[in-house]
Amino acid sequence: MARSTPIAHRPSGHHGSALPPHTGGGDDGRGGTGSGDSMPNYGLRLRHARLALAIFMTPILMLFISFTVVYLARRGFVGSDSTETFIQTWIPVRLPWTLLIANTVALLLSTVTIDLARRAITREAALAPIKSIPGVSLGNERSIPWLGITTLLGMLFLAGQLFAWRQLSISGFHLLGGTSSSFIYILTAMHGIHLAGGILALSFANVAAVMGRPVESRRIIVDITAWY
Repeated sequence: MARSTPIAHRPSGHHGSALPPHTGGGDDGRGGTGSGDSMPNYGLRLRHARLALAIFMTPILMLFISFTVVYLARRGFVGSDSTETFIQTWIPVRLPWTLLIANTVALLLSTVTIDLARRAITREAALAPIKSIPGVSLGNERSIPWLGITTLLGMLFLAGQLFAWRQLSISGFHLLGGTSSSFIYILTAMHGIHLAGGILALSFANVAAVMGRPVESRRIIVDITAWY
């Protein structure tokens, strides 16, 4: 025979009616009551991703600042020879300015296109719930592949940096050719590695788009890459 629960121990509402059983919940990054089939909380994930990026970028920023300070200090360093005569030990490097300016233009254009890609994916994510309503159509919108354009510009910048190194090597300035030339190679290599990380993230975002990943998931990747 089933054992009944005393009325005093049953949860009740304002008017004494029995309440439905509690199914759990909590802010675990998912919407609803926390059930396994509820939609992920992409807004919370985006905030967490931005915070993680800020933490990750802090040591990188400090590294760039440290190298820049050492570069400026070493450039103004004055040494002395055997006759106790003070001389300037820094040897100026003749940089391929035309190529470097072209690389800078490509880099600036990539910052514009990645921001346009971020705006486009944000708008697509905002309109996604409306498009999912049966019978609702927003028409055929022409979309520009800003993400792919940004990836190509980044690859063009890296190719330009490699070509600039080749021009420096032809001019007689090598990695181990002296303090001044070594600093040029190290600083540009650090910048190239930083940009290569961004291109890797962009490639991942492009693959996610081809595979048809949820628009909110792709938005997180594009947003973090744009900030990076």
